Amino acid sequence: MPAQIRFNVVLLAISFVAGPWLFWTYEHGINPSVKTYGDAVWWWFVSSTTVGYGDIAPLTTIGRAAGVVTILVGIYGYTNFIAFTADQLHGMTNRHRLGTAQVEATGHIVICEYTAFADELLQVLDRHPALAGREVALVTDLVQVQPYPQHHFVCGVPISPAALKQANIAAADFIFVFANIRFQDADLKSLHTISRIRKLNPHARVFIELGNPNSDLLVHLGRGITVLPSRDLLESVLKHQGLDLSAHFPPSPAGSAPRSA
Repeated sequence: MPAQIRFNVVLLAISFVAGPWLFWTYEHGINPSVKTYGDAVWWWFVSSTTVGYGDIAPLTTIGRAAGVVTILVGIYGYTNFIAFTADQLHGMTNRHRLGTAQVEATGHIVICEYTAFADELLQVLDRHPALAGREVALVTDLVQVQPYPQHHFVCGVPISPAALKQANIAAADFIFVFANIRFQDADLKSLHTISRIRKLNPHARVFIELGNPNSDLLVHLGRGITVLPSRDLLESVLKHQGLDLSAHFPPSPAGSAPRSA
């Protein structure tokens, strides 16, 4: 239970115990509306929720003071509880849009970082039989809401094992890691991300965008990794008005149907 909710529960519990007791102690025998302890409890509920039916009203100074405290505690406690509940419901109903839902796909494509080249890739997936029809999970903190409703979204840093596990990367067949130029050395960050990915998924076919495609660190990442030089990606977009991956995914034969998920 979050600390804020625990505090509210304790505060309301103290008010529930002390409020009716004070009201009963100082109003019973003086206030004709307070005949039983249940009347004092009823008064507390009506006052703490600020409903104010008016059927039971304090007559003594202590009773009125107890009423003021009960009302203030009720306003604070209930409004905070309602706000917390609304926030939780919002998070539950918008988990996919906000990138907090667990991805359950298998044999899918995971794209790390939502960059211009990543977006170009999303536009051409159906052109390649090996990629067409597969579910896609986008892992990035560069956007805060789901950019494409038809694809899965994980809001997190791709180098984080928690974010990668949320994308179910262990069950992915294809993984693309694009360079995030926010970092001083984007290549080092991308290579580090690949090392994390390989620990979770040693079998997937991995593509990595590098500014320096001849990095000597590539030898430490094992096989099954295809380097996509940043310059080649840009040239491909400029020449073909879209990302061309035909060198890595030959076009399907004429008349063949795309692979279904």
